[in-house]
Amino acid sequence: MIRIGTRGSTLALAQAAWVAERLPVETELVKITTAGDRGAEQADKSRWVAGLERALLDDEVDVAVHSAKDVPAELAEGLALVAIPEREDPRDGICGAPSLASLPAGARVGTSSLRRAAQIRAARGDVEVIAAHGNVDTRLRKLAGGEYDALVLAVAGLRRLGHQPDGVLDELVPAAGQGALAVEARAGSSLASALVDLRATACVSAERELTHALGASCNTPVGAHARPIGRSHPARATELELTAWVGLPDGSEWISDRLTGPAPGLGAAVAERLLSVGAADLLARAEREVRV
Repeated sequence: MIRIGTRGSTLALAQAAWVAERLPVETELVKITTAGDRGAEQADKSRWVAGLERALLDDEVDVAVHSAKDVPAELAEGLALVAIPEREDPRDGICGAPSLASLPAGARVGTSSLRRAAQIRAARGDVEVIAAHGNVDTRLRKLAGGEYDALVLAVAGLRRLGHQPDGVLDELVPAAGQGALAVEARAGSSLASALVDLRATACVSAERELTHALGASCNTPVGAHARPIGRSHPARATELELTAWVGLPDGSEWISDRLTGPAPGLGAAVAERLLSVGAADLLARAEREVRV
């Protein structure tokens, strides 16, 4: 029996159930309430994972399932990410309209993401970005009720809950790890080895390397998206194209870059290129603006 730790949200449970179905042994889902679920406002990703990590360290669960985009760069001592499974579509989707370009001036666009809000403003400075709170179904009900003209959400989250976006926003650079799950366990564990997808692991690792090298936080709008290129074998996806985006929350200034190369070190290389043209200043200014 493998005890799988998960948050209790509908999306988290769907993700944990997906993992459970693919493990070749009997499993049990164990709901853990995190600081983020209790409404904690600390400005880092630990609010979503610290409770699950404590359950691992206390031997209350054997593995924990996270959305990879929620996992901080530094894990609790003694723990490791032991599997990145096959990735869902990492892109952002739009509900209520087929595209950003189709929205009229003044349209109200809902999102809960600082990164999405910044990129929407950069692409469409004539629309109004409104904070959208609640789980996916709650936000969709608010959209249907007329609180927004359009809603921007992760394609992966929508699909895992049985929904489909009205359009996919290729112009937005996703968050590092978006669309991927991360299975965490005590270091050295092989319980989730059957779930490892080498292509997804290479991509998510490059994206996380980029954000770590930039020193990005939850208060800095940063996008990072890696994809395998060429005809590499699925088990040996080492050549990637990595796209990055760094900007201010109001979308008035931003820097983007794209680089192709072997997966190891690619994230650090792109971060170095961004920092050489002013990304550090943008990140610092973004941090100050959000904290004001």
